[in-house]
Amino acid sequence: MSGHSKWATIKHQKGAADAKRGQLFTKLSREIIFAAKEGGPDPDMNARLRLAVQKAKDARMPSDNIERAIKKGSGQLEGEILTELNLEGYGPGGVAVLVQGVSDNRNRTIADVRHIFTKAGGALGEAGCVSWIFETKGSIVIKGGGRDPDELTLEAIDAGADDVKIDEDVLEILTTPDQLEKVRKALEAKKIPVESAGIEKHPKTLVELDEETALQVLKLLSNLEDLDDVQNVYSNADFDPGVIDKFQA
Repeated sequence: MSGHSKWATIKHQKGAADAKRGQLFTKLSREIIFAAKEGGPDPDMNARLRLAVQKAKDARMPSDNIERAIKKGSGQLEGEILTELNLEGYGPGGVAVLVQGVSDNRNRTIADVRHIFTKAGGALGEAGCVSWIFETKGSIVIKGGGRDPDELTLEAIDAGADDVKIDEDVLEILTTPDQLEKVRKALEAKKIPVESAGIEKHPKTLVELDEETALQVLKLLSNLEDLDDVQNVYSNADFDPGVIDKFQA
């Protein structure tokens, strides 16, 4: 990463997910519900559900919550009717932004997302306007915990990873989507604790920004993620560590 960071890695460094655990559980529950609805309630037969459940476990979501969400998705319990959304737009400086959501009110969610883009000086675009900039990857995040990053990188490559990106004490291991679970299990077998793992969108190239624009983009991404209906936010912005510290201050 050459000393620079993507938004996904920043969140892991700063513990943003832990700071909003209640909201995080809501998002995780919705992903489980939608996955169970689309592919059935058996994680062994439903890869998306299997990943959603593992992600919930990584976040220490109670087992009862996970089971209840699966039952809602499969129709065993009454639950809200959810729709999946993939929205695209441009942030300050022309940065590409992808927003993935699961909502019980599509029109409300689109309006909320559009408002945040507009307020930030960006614009919500049409389907396909920026998605071509991103590719789908398996992403595993681990913390060094005092271990040699080069050693961890070799362990990940041996397990089948395509690439490893290091940002301070955080390592992001990239795989093809179909190799994600295999690589995770190989790392865990070597007693390397995994912070999180999932299928994500990764920009093919990153865009460097000046400090003022970078702060505006960070605020946009943060505000989008604060929406309960938003599951994931991706951008092709490249953030200098000094700007990140200033934003978090």
